[in-house]
Amino acid sequence: MRLTFSIAVLAILAAIAVLGAEVEALRAFFSIALPYFAFAFFVVGFIVRVVRWAKSPVPFRIPTTCGQEKSLPWIKQNKLDNPSSALGTFGRMALEVLFFRSLFRNVKMDLRQDPKIVYKETKWLWLFGLAFHWSFLIIFLRHFRFFAEPTPGFVGFLQNFDGFFQVGLPIIYITDVAILTALTYLIGRRLLDPKLRYISLASDYFPLFLIISIALTGVIMRYFAKTDLIAVKEFAVGLFTFRPIVIPESVGIWFFLHFFFVCCLLIYFPMSKLVHMGGIFLSPTRNLANNNRMARHVNPWKDDKRLLWLEPHTYEEYEDEFRDLMKGCGLPLEKETTSEEGK
Repeated sequence: MRLTFSIAVLAILAAIAVLGAEVEALRAFFSIALPYFAFAFFVVGFIVRVVRWAKSPVPFRIPTTCGQEKSLPWIKQNKLDNPSSALGTFGRMALEVLFFRSLFRNVKMDLRQDPKIVYKETKWLWLFGLAFHWSFLIIFLRHFRFFAEPTPGFVGFLQNFDGFFQVGLPIIYITDVAILTALTYLIGRRLLDPKLRYISLASDYFPLFLIISIALTGVIMRYFAKTDLIAVKEFAVGLFTFRPIVIPESVGIWFFLHFFFVCCLLIYFPMSKLVHMGGIFLSPTRNLANNNRMARHVNPWKDDKRLLWLEPHTYEEYEDEFRDLMKGCGLPLEKETTSEEGK
């Protein structure tokens, strides 16, 4: 049902794009109003989500650590997995954002019929996830040749790097193949893995189908269908310089589909799980140094007048409250009662 719903929504969006391309009265809306609204919604929505996360209180440090903490001089510290300085934290964040280091070390659990629990690596997920994100970024940057005149220098470098193998004419870009392969894997693992399929929601399927539709229509325009690239650039430069023009008919239906799907992705992005692109930088389990042994971190809420009803509960009071239970379990007690001391 969730899979069918996602496909149905995508089909409806495709029908709307075709309608906008065929009906002359709607062409101005799809060419001017929709892209500006989508971009404004994306920017405002993204900022709102990030600011809301930034305001979330973090009263104490909760970094996720996977290595030795800094302690005694003769014990070697793992400065990337358990950083105690800002530089080490920056290095860990850089490895996480650029190379998905935690996903590289991720494992999954399978329960066999023996019964026996088996842990397996998920290196394929890491590889295709990394390929998808880097390909998406490079393709996005390559598209600046349509938005700027003259074309920025980095675009030429990326095109030469991306088409390094010089296969076919037009040259086949590595990222075009990589992003379609990666998306096929990411969709396939959700469909073929029973446990993953059971927990997958429409919000997991829909963005994958939407992004693969964007990639497919882009590949079709580049390698199979004839598209008026000069008209596309005139339209894109007009949007970028706030001198918009109506999309000319010469660009073809595939451009309408591609452009409309991109606008839908911009609108959907701030409301979806895709906004983790900004959330990763605000994760307290990643962006905090683990220096709890070296610095005292005072609860910032202790003087908040709105929280005066929260009375402190010391360990001594906790021990007095659960003394009998702790003693019955054999847990050590820091102090004995007066009657016990007399005995």
